Amino acid sequence: MNGVVIVDKPAGQTSHDVVQNIKRIMGVKKVGHTGTLDPLATGVLPLCINEGTKLAQFFGLDRKEYRATMLLGVTTDTYDVEGKITAEEEPRVNRDDIERALASLVGAREQFPPPYSAVKYRGKPLYKWSRQGVSIVSPPRAIEIYRLTLEEVALPYVTFYVACSKGTYIRSLCLEIGAMLKCGACLSGLRRTRSGSYSEEEALSLSGVDVEKQREALSAHLIPLAEALPDMPAMQVDRPLAEKIRQGYQPAVDNLRAHHISFLAAGDMLRFLESRRLVAIGRVLKDTDSLSLSTGQEQAVEILRVFNGE
Repeated sequence: MNGVVIVDKPAGQTSHDVVQNIKRIMGVKKVGHTGTLDPLATGVLPLCINEGTKLAQFFGLDRKEYRATMLLGVTTDTYDVEGKITAEEEPRVNRDDIERALASLVGAREQFPPPYSAVKYRGKPLYKWSRQGVSIVSPPRAIEIYRLTLEEVALPYVTFYVACSKGTYIRSLCLEIGAMLKCGACLSGLRRTRSGSYSEEEALSLSGVDVEKQREALSAHLIPLAEALPDMPAMQVDRPLAEKIRQGYQPAVDNLRAHHISFLAAGDMLRFLESRRLVAIGRVLKDTDSLSLSTGQEQAVEILRVFNGE
C-alpha cells in the first residue's frame, strides 16, 4: 500500500500522534506527514504512506493557507493560549489599526521561529531547549506572506486568513501583530484550510467512527503516487527508459527533446511516469529554450527520488 491520504487533523493531537494512529489503523510500517500542525491546530494534513514517504520533501515546497484567531492583549511564552502568560495589556485598537498591521506583513520577509517549535538548534528542537530553561534565538528564516485578510473583529479576538510559504509560523505572526498594536497577542485558534493542491473539503475526518470504518475510509481515499502531486509537470516514458532511470540513469537532453516539453525552466521539478506508475521525480537542469543548443547526451535532469511501488 503506497500513496498519500489527506486527513483532517483534530485538535489536541500532535502531527506525530496522527502518524502513529494511521500506522496502527492501516497496519503499515512507514507513514510521514508533510508539515507539522501544533496540537492546537486542526485541518489539512497530507500523510505519505510507505513508498509515498519519498514524496514528503516535494509537498514541503507547497504554499499553505490558514484561518487563524488571535487573542489581543495577552502574550505567552509559546505565542499561543496554551503557554504561560508573560504580559497583559488591554487592547485599545480598532478595525483600521488591525488592517494596517496585517497589510504591513504581506510580502517576502524574514521571521524568527517560536522558541517552542520543532526547528532544530545543534540537533535538538527548540522546544526541548526551552523546556530546559535555555533561551535560544534561532536565526530568522525567509518566508513570504502572499495574502493576509482580516475576517472578523470581536475584541479581544481577531480572526484573519493567511496564504503563505512553507515554514511560516502563524504564532509568530500573531506575536508581531500584537507588538505593532502595542497590546501583545497570541494565537488562540488555527485551522489549515489548504496545503498545496489539497483543500479542507478533501480532508478526511476520522472522528466518531470505529477503527474498521476508519481503515475502509483511508483505503478508499488513498491517492496513488502518480496522482499525488497534480500541479507538478509530468512526462510519460516507456518501460526501457523507466527501468534505466530506476537503475540510476540521469535523463539526457535527447530524452526531453523527444517529448516536446515546452514549458520547463531550470530548477523546475518533473515527474516521470510509466503509464499510471510514478517512476521518479527530478530537477530540470536546462530550460526548454536551451535544449536546442545542448548536445543530445548532455544531462538534462537530476533525479532526486526513484519509486518502486505501484
